[in-house]
Amino acid sequence: MGVLTEGPRKGNFILSEDDEGRLSRDIITVAAGSGKLRPGTVLGMVAASEKYVPSPEAGNDGSQVASACLIDEVDATDHDVETTGIMRHAEVNHHGLYYDASVDTDAKKAAKHAQLKAAGIVVR
Repeated sequence: MGVLTEGPRKGNFILSEDDEGRLSRDIITVAAGSGKLRPGTVLGMVAASEKYVPSPEAGNDGSQVASACLIDEVDATDHDVETTGIMRHAEVNHHGLYYDASVDTDAKKAAKHAQLKAAGIVVR
């Protein structure tokens, strides 16, 4: 018998959130070109467009500041995708978070966790 590996599920990284999700969540737009993203992807907002992308380690467009976590899986390879993000008043499990490829060390991940904390999202 074969072994099946299950990927991340919608919102499985969320430990707790305020007011049954009504206060913690917002509708966001993930920018085209972001690719296929998993639930728990750490996002930053591009200031000029107010669209979200995986938050890189460095940059100057605003997206380098982590400010949200993606709740559902999306494919923003070719077009913008409207979806839901955790924006504030929440606790998330660090084992369920996914990062931009440039966030590739524990120190860089810790910096993203601090940025999320500033937005009201506590990483446990």
